[in-house]
Amino acid sequence: MSQSWLSQKERGSPFLMHLITWITLRLGRPAGRVLLVPISLYFLLFSHRARNASRLYLRRALARTPHWLDLYRHYFCFSATILDRLYFLSGRQDYFEIEVHGLEPIQQTLRQGRGCVLLGAHLGSFEVLRSLAVQFGEVPFAILMHIDNAQKMNAIMNTLNPALADSIISMGSPDGLLRAKEVIDAGGIVGILGDRTRPGDKTLPCDFFGAEAHLPDGPLSFASIMHAPVVLGIGLYRGGRRYEVHFELLAESLDAPRVERREIIQAHLQHYVSRLEHYCRIAPYNWFNFYDYWQST
Repeated sequence: MSQSWLSQKERGSPFLMHLITWITLRLGRPAGRVLLVPISLYFLLFSHRARNASRLYLRRALARTPHWLDLYRHYFCFSATILDRLYFLSGRQDYFEIEVHGLEPIQQTLRQGRGCVLLGAHLGSFEVLRSLAVQFGEVPFAILMHIDNAQKMNAIMNTLNPALADSIISMGSPDGLLRAKEVIDAGGIVGILGDRTRPGDKTLPCDFFGAEAHLPDGPLSFASIMHAPVVLGIGLYRGGRRYEVHFELLAESLDAPRVERREIIQAHLQHYVSRLEHYCRIAPYNWFNFYDYWQST
């Protein structure tokens, strides 16, 4: 799985990306969304591997054979959330209708002065979660992530919100885990997307839509070492200007003797995957892993 998504080169002209950014922020979101139609159609027609991956996933999520319209809706939903990142990063989250569920567990944890791991996925928009950080109060916030597969897009995002660039911790950097630990120790939030692996990652098998998929145990191992609670965060795009955010407490603590730690992490990782499957069924076009997730071909 790690080789599958890492082998996909970032596509898109930097000039076109800057043009869409300018149109969206100067002329408005409706003008920018007009461009999403031809862009989604282009990638639907010419991204063979991603299209096949979309079809494999949607067959499971929809429990039927997907049609071309389903594939288009999948691409368009992805494009729409990318476009909306421009607004979230520009501090214009008030433009959207955001319905929040389950905020109390994470607020209670932070009121106790404890840091936590906010575990997300490439499901919907993580930016909408980050935009809600103001509701958590004045707490440190950092995102531990892979940055090498979207350098063109990240460059644009960093110009819109330089403060965000300072809060991103690159996975694999020499001081990455140390910086993340400092945020946790300060009673802050470390956001991690836990549904993709890289070469060398330790993985555990989980049942996802009735088939085996291997996911990294790193995020939960990090939470265990930090003695930090783990909160699931999912920001679903529901069409138009609507987003639906869900927080769930996945684990109050992952503390365990070393001999039992792997078994406990396995159980919580399977619970995480089961919740991803639940939200994929609610909003099937929000899953943005455009490669063969189950290595079935």
